[in-house]
Amino acid sequence: MNSGSRVEYIPMIRDLPHEDRPRERFLTVGSKAVSTAELLAIILRTGVGGENVLHLAERLIVHFGSLTGLSRASVKELTVVKGIGQVKAIEVKAALELGRRLLLAAPEERSRITSPADAANLLMSEMMLLEQEHLRVVLLDTRNKVLSTPTIYQGSLNSSVIRIGELFRAAIKENAAAFIVAHNHPSGDPSPSPEDINVTRQIVKAGTLLDIELLDHIIIGHNKYVSLKERGLGFD
Repeated sequence: MNSGSRVEYIPMIRDLPHEDRPRERFLTVGSKAVSTAELLAIILRTGVGGENVLHLAERLIVHFGSLTGLSRASVKELTVVKGIGQVKAIEVKAALELGRRLLLAAPEERSRITSPADAANLLMSEMMLLEQEHLRVVLLDTRNKVLSTPTIYQGSLNSSVIRIGELFRAAIKENAAAFIVAHNHPSGDPSPSPEDINVTRQIVKAGTLLDIELLDHIIIGHNKYVSLKERGLGFD
C-alpha cells in the first residue's frame, strides 16, 4: 500500500454513538429537527459495502442536486447510483409520492416563510452539500406559504450568466405573490460577493416593475447562511 495515499474512514451506523443514528435522532429530537439526508437514510435502511446509509443518502441527494431533483428521477435513474438497487429506488419513490399526495390533499400544511431562518432551513440540508453552485427560488403565495422551490441555474453563477427574466418566469408561472432567491457557496463560506449584491439589486428593481417582490436573497454555506436582506445588501 502506498504510504502517501489516504483512505477515507466512514464508520458504519452501528459504530456511531447511539444518539447520532438517524432512527434514534428521529425519536429523540423529532421529525422536523432531523436533516433531509437522515430522513432518506431511514427509508434506505442500509448502506453499501464500506459506506454507511447516511453517507449513501447524502451522496444520493448530491447526485440529483436537490430533493426536488431526486423526486423527479425515475426508478431507472435512481439505480444508476452505486448502492441503489431497484428495491431501494422503489421505496424512495413511494415515500416521495406519499409526500406529494399529502401536499395536494392538504395545501394548508405547506411551509410558511416568516424569516430568513425559515427560508434557510427549508433548503439548507439539500444545498449545503452541493459541489456546484445552484440557484433556486422559493415561490410564495399571498400568505408567504411555499408554492414550490425550483432550481433555475446550476454551475458557476455571475451576473452575466443569470438572466433575471428566468427568475420571474418561474414566479409568473406559479402565480407567486413574492419570492426568495437562494444559492449556495460550495466553499462553505456564505459571505456575499460583489456579484451577489449586484444581482440582488437587479432582481429587486425588476420585481418593482413586475409587482412581484423579492423578499430576500439567501446564501447557503456549510451549516450557516447569510441573508442579504438582513445585512441591507442589494435592497437599498
